[in-house]
Amino acid sequence: MHIHPSETLPRHHKETLLGQKGGVLWFCGLSGSGKSTIANALEHVLHDKGRFVVRLDGDNLRTGLNSNLGFSDDDRLENIRRTAELGKVLASNGVIVLCSLITPRGAFRDLARGILGDDFHEIYVKADYATCEARDPKGLYAKAAAGEIKNFTGLDSAFEEPQEPNLVIDTETLSVQDATFEILEYLRTKRLTV
Repeated sequence: MHIHPSETLPRHHKETLLGQKGGVLWFCGLSGSGKSTIANALEHVLHDKGRFVVRLDGDNLRTGLNSNLGFSDDDRLENIRRTAELGKVLASNGVIVLCSLITPRGAFRDLARGILGDDFHEIYVKADYATCEARDPKGLYAKAAAGEIKNFTGLDSAFEEPQEPNLVIDTETLSVQDATFEILEYLRTKRLTV
């Protein structure tokens, strides 16, 4: 009798058990664009539909797994790498993963895409700086304007718009409910639920 099985349980067995396909929806955009709000709403809808979802939010990750990282480009890159690797493990076990991170540079998104491969679904949550500054849900824009935050994305650190995202959610024109519906339609067309 073997104590340790010689083969890893195949991914499709776990996906069949869960009744879904694993994947990572990577929400990128400026702070205040609505990434976390939409991911949270989507998580609730998917949960109500019997889907197993895990949310990885930039703010929450920075209080634990990535608490030793700042906001320099090198630290942002490592933040993305760690999050993508965690998302990869979860997706390979049949989990639908919702990652909400600013991910300001194309190179950062390319890194995540390279780690996640076909499991990577880039969702650009679009809102301009002025709109996000007016919303300022965490008071970060006011602090950045007062010089209290350095390397603030959109002010003294650039945000490069995604060139070919899988989906663009314009929160200047869409409600949270409409944005959630658009993402659900995208999931349906990609057959991320079985």
